[in-house]
Amino acid sequence: MSAEFDFSTKLGAAWFPTPLFTASGCASSGRELAQFFPLKSIGAVVTKSIMLKPRLGRPTPRMSETPSGMLNSIGLQGPGIDAFIANDIPWLVENNARVIVSIAGETVEEYATLARRLRSVPGISALEVNISCPNVENRGLVFACDLDSSRAVIDGVRRIIGGDLPIIAKLSPDVTDIVSIAKGVVDAGADGVALINTLLGMVINIDTMRPHLGGKTGGLSGPAIRPVAVRAIYQVHEAIPKLPILGMGGVRSGRDALEMILAGASGVSVGTASFGNPHAIIDVQTELERLLLERGFDSLRSAVGFAHRDSQSAPGEDAS
Repeated sequence: MSAEFDFSTKLGAAWFPTPLFTASGCASSGRELAQFFPLKSIGAVVTKSIMLKPRLGRPTPRMSETPSGMLNSIGLQGPGIDAFIANDIPWLVENNARVIVSIAGETVEEYATLARRLRSVPGISALEVNISCPNVENRGLVFACDLDSSRAVIDGVRRIIGGDLPIIAKLSPDVTDIVSIAKGVVDAGADGVALINTLLGMVINIDTMRPHLGGKTGGLSGPAIRPVAVRAIYQVHEAIPKLPILGMGGVRSGRDALEMILAGASGVSVGTASFGNPHAIIDVQTELERLLLERGFDSLRSAVGFAHRDSQSAPGEDAS
């Protein structure tokens, strides 16, 4: 890394030395990737979304390859918050990883309870609030697809957390107006947003002539969804220019990451690509830095949202 080049980024009040993060759900709590590179060499590990109680998840089959992507229907399988606090966070801290904990719940109160349990746990840089979960109190409607439900979750978490940790709301692309949802969660207390979660999809097995996945529907990830992610990032940055955005969705290369940065992302998560190449996030990080330097940027920050600026702007100029 060039001594003059500032590759660091911030999500709310949290500082990270690089803008590359794992994507929640694609590397559990980092143990699988730690054998391939030091976890401290990336921005942070975003953990698999943790719920209040242990969860077995959905029936098998849980995954299916698709053209330019994959469907997964894991169902938020996990050990529950008690085991997570006892085992996963201490391990991450011991391995010098910066940690963003992703939380998920079925009710507004569950999110608040998770926030309460994590509030005083050392070693956490931020909370990712995964609101792409069915709300059992509202006929199973996904929180992130309803403005009032999205606001209620973030408001509940913010009341518990106070100013102790940045809150990043993870939003679903399965809405007609993602900007209105983003504005809603910011008004409720979110410090940033993660764009985007997977898109809802389905595969039919033509031999059985039934849905292939045990849970019938699943989340589509991989390169096929990257243009949707770039569009969402661009729209939200245009509407709320100062809002930190953690971009994700089909990132496989530094070029993919740079596209999201130029659209308005302050950081980029790598997920599905790690299944085929466990070193993917490091490769993306290395290429992204080179591409930024080649284009004359003196910092990551000066490239964020550059696609929104007029054609006379120079790469080294800071938008602020």
